[in-house]
Amino acid sequence: MGIATEPERELYSKIEVLQDLEEKVGELMEVHERKRELWFPSDLMGPGPDESPDAHMAELRAQAAGIPDHARAALALNLLTEEGLPHFHRLLAVYLGDESFWRKWNNLWTAEEDRHGQVLHDYARDTRLLQQRKLEEMQFEYLRAGFHPAWDKDPYRVFAYTTVQERATQFSHSETGKIVAEYEPRLGVILSQVAKEEARHYTFYRTVFEEILKRDPDQALHSASFILPAIDMPGVTMPGFKELADVIRRSGIYGPRDYLRIVQEQIRYWKIDNLDGLGELGRKAQEKILGIPARLKRIADHMETKSKGKTFSFEVVFNREFAME
Repeated sequence: MGIATEPERELYSKIEVLQDLEEKVGELMEVHERKRELWFPSDLMGPGPDESPDAHMAELRAQAAGIPDHARAALALNLLTEEGLPHFHRLLAVYLGDESFWRKWNNLWTAEEDRHGQVLHDYARDTRLLQQRKLEEMQFEYLRAGFHPAWDKDPYRVFAYTTVQERATQFSHSETGKIVAEYEPRLGVILSQVAKEEARHYTFYRTVFEEILKRDPDQALHSASFILPAIDMPGVTMPGFKELADVIRRSGIYGPRDYLRIVQEQIRYWKIDNLDGLGELGRKAQEKILGIPARLKRIADHMETKSKGKTFSFEVVFNREFAME
């Protein structure tokens, strides 16, 4: 066996830190499951005890008919993002290992996340909210394209990414739910339920990265400094992602200023500005991270200043044109 290279030694060291976290992960899982009320799509989608299934379905479709097209486009992106779950199970499984307590978390997280795509897919199909064949084509192409970000070889970056990604996904579901609830209360409840679960996952990953920082602050900050400046949201490889994301931004659901808030939250929670005793690697990363909010604010200001009205049309929303400021 040859001598390990520097990147290999660094990876082994990070994996050892993750192994050291297994007892903490067990505690976090116990808290997570104790506080969580387990739900299933049929609980949110099904008719009430005394309600006729046919009448229930007719009422669902009648209420969903009033949902505006920009909200339908947002829901399509949120739904397809959730359907990319296999990509993220793989990313976690690669580094957490198959013979560890970490496997239990990855499987639990996957089981919980799987219901998100299922309930949204069931809702879209049953209410005919979207062009179903096109939705399924987009899902197929997204899964076939894969998701192989540059950071997937670094387990610390994986956890920095999942922290901010879960928070961003929570924002997106929650804000979409507020918009659609005015037209269709049941969908508002569904999206609120999904958002609450994303919030619990966010809490888990944020705490895991906090524990990594305690054990290996220089390398943890170095990894985070590559993630926090900007993230590719899940779904970036799906057809039409850029245009759909633009609709979400213009709808006030999720955009650069929201990501700025998310980064500021992590800097505060992880107390990055107060970390001391760092080596040169950590100090440089700390300085870089603390400069990120000012840069994100400039980007948000620029986008809001330069943004002009635009007309959109998506096959998945029946090719109907709609204008947005």
